[in-house]
Amino acid sequence: MTRRTFIIAAALVAVSASRTRSPSKTRASRLRRRRLPAGGGCRRRQPDPRLVFLAAQSQQKLRRPDDARHAYERLAARPAADPWSAIGRSAIALLAGDAAGGVQQADQAVAGGPSIAEAHLQRGLALSAAQNMGDAAAAFQKASDLDPTCRRALLRRDRLLEGSNAPTSPRRTSRRSLKLAPQAPERGEVAVDPCGR
Repeated sequence: MTRRTFIIAAALVAVSASRTRSPSKTRASRLRRRRLPAGGGCRRRQPDPRLVFLAAQSQQKLRRPDDARHAYERLAARPAADPWSAIGRSAIALLAGDAAGGVQQADQAVAGGPSIAEAHLQRGLALSAAQNMGDAAAAFQKASDLDPTCRRALLRRDRLLEGSNAPTSPRRTSRRSLKLAPQAPERGEVAVDPCGR
């Protein structure tokens, strides 16, 4: 190997070594230059209030009122102008057994966010706790109209209306009518003669 070849090989090794170190040096310098927010550390995003509400209701269903209260308190801690705050305060009032306070807070939530299905759902829950079943059923219906995927509202509305004579849904209405009239033409196995014979 000649001296010239040796110098070229050494230069190539030096260039390749500097290229492998260069990205890490560049990355390290970028990390040093990056500034943190004024408060220091990373800012935490608030969780989606719908998910917090759903988690709180799940905790209630699992008979864990302390965990449900904690989740509702997270909603209530939102700014006062936020309808989710009123939803959280209404749920806390209902957990404490204060139906009138729950209705008042739920009405504030509906006034602040008329397009939020969960506000109408919470209003229906508060009204049913206050034994105002007609308005509760209407609130549950409004919640299901705003969010058709909100089956909880329809199920609660149907439970409220089961005790009354009002029809609940077409499916339940047909089941109820079949029980009352076993020879009805809607029944599949009953043959109906169009001439009435």
